[in-house]
Amino acid sequence: MSSKDLSRKQSSIVKRYYDNLDTIVANRLQEAVTDLYLAETDGKRAKLWQKVKGQLEKTPADPAVIRKIIEGDDIEGLAKLVNDLIAGRVIKRD
Repeated sequence: MSSKDLSRKQSSIVKRYYDNLDTIVANRLQEAVTDLYLAETDGKRAKLWQKVKGQLEKTPADPAVIRKIIEGDDIEGLAKLVNDLIAGRVIKRD
């Protein structure tokens, strides 16, 4: 579907989504941190970590840092990274 197939209103909605994608991802990651702390089973944690990985890949965070946090099941590291992303303290990757 090209942009020619979208109405003016639909184009506006898509544009706003991408303009606010960083905020959307940050909110999802904040919720994931909370959910990980509260997860009671290993299965739930594994699913949450997969979702976190997908969301983090949309951010400018260093892939090596992302991999280290996920492989180490480091919830505190994830929380710190999310705070850094929100505060703009993450250097954009090339």
